[in-house]
Amino acid sequence: MNKTPKDAAGFYTEAGCDLSDFVALTRQQTAPETVPMAAEVSHKIPVYDMAQRRDMLEKPLTRRALMAEWAQVLQHGAGVFVLRHAYADTSVIDAATALYDRIIADEKVAKGTAADHFAAAGSNDRIWNSLQKLCEADPDVFVRYFANPTIDAACEAWLGPNYQMTAQVNVVHPGGSAQQAHRDYHLGFQTTQACAAYPAHVHDLSPLMTLQGGIAHGATPLESGPTKLLPFSQRYRPGYTAWRRDDFRSYFEEHHVQLPLEKGDALFFNPALFHAAGSNSSRDIHRMVNLLQVSSPFGRAMETVDRTKTSLLAFGSLKDLPLADAELHAAIAATAEGYPFPTNLDNDPPVGGLAPPSQQDVLKTAIAESWDQPRLEAALKAQEARKTA
Repeated sequence: MNKTPKDAAGFYTEAGCDLSDFVALTRQQTAPETVPMAAEVSHKIPVYDMAQRRDMLEKPLTRRALMAEWAQVLQHGAGVFVLRHAYADTSVIDAATALYDRIIADEKVAKGTAADHFAAAGSNDRIWNSLQKLCEADPDVFVRYFANPTIDAACEAWLGPNYQMTAQVNVVHPGGSAQQAHRDYHLGFQTTQACAAYPAHVHDLSPLMTLQGGIAHGATPLESGPTKLLPFSQRYRPGYTAWRRDDFRSYFEEHHVQLPLEKGDALFFNPALFHAAGSNSSRDIHRMVNLLQVSSPFGRAMETVDRTKTSLLAFGSLKDLPLADAELHAAIAATAEGYPFPTNLDNDPPVGGLAPPSQQDVLKTAIAESWDQPRLEAALKAQEARKTA
């Protein structure tokens, strides 16, 4: 069980993934004694009643004990937990909901329908960077919304202090279709080919770099399509190469679970957990969840480098020097930014894929198509503007 189907060089391969290993892992049960602070275990998922546990967050020792249990659940247990009553006072949820509704309406007038990662554009309403936009709309509501020790403790339990908070609102309307099963950022946003290029130990590292969460802005009964989850699926180590396979997705659809939420509840899960937004079959529930995508403070370089400048300065040499393909690849890797994130997803959306082009992609195209310097400069400046505007 839980084999590591690597090739001889230590890379996971899609063909080497074994559904039977995945099945064995996901058939595990959550023993109540492993989550003693949970109010209940529902469909293998520990559920914590923060109305009863909130006082634990006020003392360092009990706070750490609760956080340690949550971390154990995320890494070795079900991979997901629910925090009932994460907000003791839901009036701030109502205030934020009203602002988000206004932002959605304004953005539809200004920009039309937003693209999405794992759902067709137009099947829902999406607010990219809802964190900053809430702060711009009403700083008081923003501060009250994020002044939540429960949310803070959940993030710190997995990522430690100094984490980086981002958020994206998702509204699924009646009739909205489900997403396909997937894993999340970082490797979950890579193509199958790109995932295969990363060695196995990076697959193990990726889930430790982020935490996924969601804050319910209203009641989300089962008919409204709460997130579909497959407990223990985060423990399948080659899952980033497996989740696109039809047999794995079929198994997910047959065995996933869903838990209803109430306004002010929160859900947190390991980004390697197989999951997907559910179909909204209700008649009148517009399911709004603020999706928290929280990042480790360690995912940053030591120095700042103006890679637009280095790309423009090196362009002539990259085109003209007699470099072999491997030499050109190495030079570009040192010159330009190879990762498309972070970016402004309003202006630089994942159209046609899970991520926009990187700076390296633009530079490679410029070399292959023999652009002149002004054309490359215009393309890189336009890309930079999309990412930062």
